Amino acid sequence: MGIVSKQVEAKTVLVTGCAGFIGSHLSETLLSLGYKVIGVDNFDPFYSIDLKMENMEGFKRNKAFKFYQLDLCQNGSLNMIQEEISLIAHLAGKAGVRPSIQNPQSYIDSNISATRNILDFMQKKGIKKLAFASSSSVYGNNPIVPFTEDQNVDNVISPYAFSKKSCEILNHSYHYLYDLDIINMRFFTVFGPRQRPDLAINKFVKLIHNNEPIPMFGDGSTARDYTFVDDTVDGIVKTCEYLFANHSVFNTINLGNSYPIQLSTMIEVIAKNCAVTPIINQLPMQAGDVEQTYADISKARDLIGYSPKVPFEEGIDIFINWFKNKESAVISAKI
Repeated sequence: MGIVSKQVEAKTVLVTGCAGFIGSHLSETLLSLGYKVIGVDNFDPFYSIDLKMENMEGFKRNKAFKFYQLDLCQNGSLNMIQEEISLIAHLAGKAGVRPSIQNPQSYIDSNISATRNILDFMQKKGIKKLAFASSSSVYGNNPIVPFTEDQNVDNVISPYAFSKKSCEILNHSYHYLYDLDIINMRFFTVFGPRQRPDLAINKFVKLIHNNEPIPMFGDGSTARDYTFVDDTVDGIVKTCEYLFANHSVFNTINLGNSYPIQLSTMIEVIAKNCAVTPIINQLPMQAGDVEQTYADISKARDLIGYSPKVPFEEGIDIFINWFKNKESAVISAKI
């Protein structure tokens, strides 16, 4: 995955949100490539801490990995980290469109204030490289597809999207003031093993597995540019490599699959894989949900050599096999 630099051994990457879905996959991959990884997580109770501990199981004892449990929202919390850091991959933050509508202040704190603390830490410690996890949510209901990075993103429709756009702007101010090299990576509906339990694919697979009805918001025509986690992580690693090799950098790239899948199709693919007929509970569209996401990935391809490999159906098959194995392990543990 990516091009391994001859200088990798000397490089240490700080991964925020290392116990999360994407962060744990990234940490595992960086370690396999020979990087040293400093992991940070606050074990936010948004979902089970036990699941986050499981996410880290494959690498938490790696000698090249060191973990700090700290809250990025607290000023000065990063000062306990004394290691020399070459680059920060900032993946931590509150996710979720619908919860952000109910509690917008927590997204301002966990996303905007935490990112400011990261940037201040970088400026204080002389860390020059930042790969920042943004979101396709910043595009809102833009009618022009596929989404390109030069499109206007002033019309966000959720506090979550607002917080991510705000971070992108904040990043630019620190790039300008302190000559930090930064790339904002806009993720498009990442899925795969370890996916958060609140996200649609994980939730739907569990419901189908238990023969329970699936809530389908709207008529099923909404679409998402589902991107398999291995492809997203490959894009993050390539972003890090680009940042290591270049200076005076500020850029924004889409890391998607460039192939939207309708909600109704997603349900059909999962049901077919599970060999069941899904029970659909059709509900009204929810506030804050965008109608579709669709990434133009030509800029990421040209800039960092990004090229997603895993088709949606294959990714679903991998996820369901992981889910079944996990369920079998849970049942075995209870016997």
